[in-house]
Amino acid sequence: MARVMLIGAGGVAGVAAAKMAQNPDVFQEVLIASRTKERCDAIVADIAKRGFGRDGERTAFTTARLDAMDVAATKALIAAFRPELVMNIALPYQDLAIMDACLESGVSYLDTANYEPPDDAHFEYSWQWAYRERFEKAGLTAILGCGFDPGVTQVFSAYAQKHYFDEIHTLDILDCNGGDHGYPFATNFNPEINIREVAAKGSYWVADPACDKPEVPVENRKAFDKGWWVETAPMAIKREYVFDGVGPKDMYLLHHEELESLGCNLKGIKRIRFFMTFGQSYLTHLKCLENIGMTRIDPVKFNGVEIVPIQFLKALLPDPASLGPRTKGKTNIGCIFEGVKDGKPVSYYVYNICDHQECYREVGSQAISYTTGVPAAIGAKMFLEGKWTKPGVHTCEEFDPDPFMAELNRQGLPWKESFDPVKVP
Repeated sequence: MARVMLIGAGGVAGVAAAKMAQNPDVFQEVLIASRTKERCDAIVADIAKRGFGRDGERTAFTTARLDAMDVAATKALIAAFRPELVMNIALPYQDLAIMDACLESGVSYLDTANYEPPDDAHFEYSWQWAYRERFEKAGLTAILGCGFDPGVTQVFSAYAQKHYFDEIHTLDILDCNGGDHGYPFATNFNPEINIREVAAKGSYWVADPACDKPEVPVENRKAFDKGWWVETAPMAIKREYVFDGVGPKDMYLLHHEELESLGCNLKGIKRIRFFMTFGQSYLTHLKCLENIGMTRIDPVKFNGVEIVPIQFLKALLPDPASLGPRTKGKTNIGCIFEGVKDGKPVSYYVYNICDHQECYREVGSQAISYTTGVPAAIGAKMFLEGKWTKPGVHTCEEFDPDPFMAELNRQGLPWKESFDPVKVP
């Protein structure tokens, strides 16, 4: 039984807190902290209303106001609460500040997305990997990207590598949201982060020219680790796939952070790609917003005041945490692997199907927040139970996948597998 400090009060944080409340044998006390204390209080009130607990046990929740970019304030709150683990379930801009506070306070760390500078729509692990030696010397664990993708997709990869492959040669990560919230345009997680991610250039990782496609010019390649990044224009590569539980969907190649770590950690890997589905209405609205400058991340003058257009747009769009009662349909997120075992070719697909309305009935959330918040709570559980404790800074595929895979089935994200999947061209 342990104390956890959870930073953030959005939809994902609410799901993570609810899952911790469902496991009071592990999570004794949880402090939820955010800039807006009222949102933290609302999460605690909703958990109390739902009566989560087990065998008469209840997780004790408290709340606090915190600007997580203020390292001194975060250190003071850590000192007062004395947690075993700090979870950043807020914005990725805050990762480094919170990691600094954890190092200076002697506390381990977990997040769901890697660091991204506020003034540059660009994310990679290098900033956080630079903390490896300091966390190792301090005997502290930092678990990076413990959501679904990144997070579960890396656990799926470690599981496939451990049980079914001698070498994995290709990996396609497929993220399908078949849900409908009824709005002409809304995002299923933080609008600012979502739009920055989708509007960025796409890329995939290749280590073997035979696995590359001729649709991208050679000059768009950049060396990384044992291979190279192949960069594409945003939404330039499209595929159609028929998803179990959802049906046929258009999906588009994006850059995603787990490609970077998996390219370093999977044995024999030759190519990794990431695809996400989007409806035509979303794409049309996004293109229009881009064309008129509403997705810009640099400040502009308006009535003598500087504003950042994408932050203003965020204020106009529906709060993702409010989409739960409106969203119907299912998600399907998983990984398709090809490789060899005992000299024979193997194809393997592992995935989860999550129902938006079932998530809402359980915790008041839509499935996008659920599929990120549940793995974050599982990662914290793995750490507190001593199953994922390795000094340094690590991504999820660097730990034993088996206990995490078992918890996915127990905590509401059961997975399916197939050894004869339809491959992505």
